[in-house]
Amino acid sequence: MPVILPIKGKLPEIPDSCYIAPNATLVGDVTMGQHCSVWFNAVVRGDVNYIRIGEYTNIQDGVVIHCTYLKNGTDIGSYVSIGHQAMVHGCDVHDHVLIGMGAIVMDRAIVQSYVIIAAGSVVLEGTVCESGYLYAGVPAKKIKAITDEQRDMLQQLPHNYVTYSSWLMDD
Repeated sequence: MPVILPIKGKLPEIPDSCYIAPNATLVGDVTMGQHCSVWFNAVVRGDVNYIRIGEYTNIQDGVVIHCTYLKNGTDIGSYVSIGHQAMVHGCDVHDHVLIGMGAIVMDRAIVQSYVIIAAGSVVLEGTVCESGYLYAGVPAKKIKAITDEQRDMLQQLPHNYVTYSSWLMDD
């Protein structure tokens, strides 16, 4: 069973259409949209501020999503894929974004729609990642415009995760 805990009377709001892995943890002021998935060993901790997640967003294995006390909640849009072991903290991630495996997105960063954050990259506090670009490195920098194929991938990948989670929800 997943660990789903209230903090100060606020219990995570999780629609029935979402898949939550048996060892995932969701705590406090967390609101998820329809058809999301939270995979194995992921932690979504809305204990010191809020976390809002749109529809069709997948939070892959080992991801940590947190916020900052009295300063920054975390807003994650719809059709977002957050890769294995990534950390998303007190920031604003718009729709159709891929945050690569092991990447870190820090407080007050804004990741606009149709952005790819490369695996292992670090988006520093307050950085704005402009729509339509790939960002990579430590610290993350704008590398190049995303291709039409990458834009298509950003639209398709969340639907793939709905399919993958259905394999576990149907059993």
